[in-house]
Amino acid sequence: MIVTVTPNPSVDRTITVPAVRVGEVNRALSSRIDPGGKGINVTRALTSLGSPSLAVLPTGGPEGQLMTQLLTRAGVAYRAVPIVGQTRMNVAAVEPDGTTTKLNEAGPVLEGTDTAALLQQLALELPSADWLVACGSLPPGVPDDFYARLVTVGREHAVRVAVDSSGTPLAAAVAAGPDLIKPNHEELAELVGTPLTTLGEVIDAAHELVAGGVGAVVVSLGADGAVLVDSERCVWAGARVTKPLSTVGAGDCLLAGLLSELQTGHDPERALVAGTTWGAAAVRLPGSVVPTTADLQDIEVTISHHPDPTIPIS
Repeated sequence: MIVTVTPNPSVDRTITVPAVRVGEVNRALSSRIDPGGKGINVTRALTSLGSPSLAVLPTGGPEGQLMTQLLTRAGVAYRAVPIVGQTRMNVAAVEPDGTTTKLNEAGPVLEGTDTAALLQQLALELPSADWLVACGSLPPGVPDDFYARLVTVGREHAVRVAVDSSGTPLAAAVAAGPDLIKPNHEELAELVGTPLTTLGEVIDAAHELVAGGVGAVVVSLGADGAVLVDSERCVWAGARVTKPLSTVGAGDCLLAGLLSELQTGHDPERALVAGTTWGAAAVRLPGSVVPTTADLQDIEVTISHHPDPTIPIS
């Protein structure tokens, strides 16, 4: 079982437009609403492809009710922790070539009692978990060391912990030594405090984090693929997507595919191939729709154990 926690979930409205014109009226070609937030997307993808997963999340207000309705409709297992504040709603404007412009709310303020209730619910779920996946931004009121605390809690329950976040919460979690982190290119550069312009620089930064106590680093690079670095290997994987529709949630699907293989005991290289396949499939779907088995069939993944370090990262 993979348990995800999303402290700052969102109801995601995705609007398809011919082009985003700032300061003008933009008329939609289509729109959809999905339950959102990194951890929720991971659980949605795992559920869609038959891997057991449970999403733990705080919910409040009308948007919180809509969130639980959407999760129930999608057949996603979840534990909703009631809060006084109101679940946020995010908006993404997607252009025909896949270019995505996102407007994200900060989220509700979580009081100390809310955070304690969230931790208490996680403690109830961890005895049946193989992985705890801590994802996304932290809402106002939640301390920056929240994910670092989850690394410690996971270790106490003999549960492996993966973290997909950014900024200070990710840095604090890294210091606690999680089993896996999945930053994107920008998040990794922020974490190590230096621009990363080539694949070699990305790999070197990942090696430094592994040497500092992180079990494995998986960096999602968008159209430039993904790279996995641990103490034994460095593997790059990529898949060409000719008709991208939306990048929303693609990194979350990559993480879901990766963990689905690691949970069943497969090696990290096979896990990276699965993650790259799931992520590429997500890019070909509208909004934050997660792939099904049928969406994975014709995706070809290329891997390299000695990727060219001079390749520029776009």
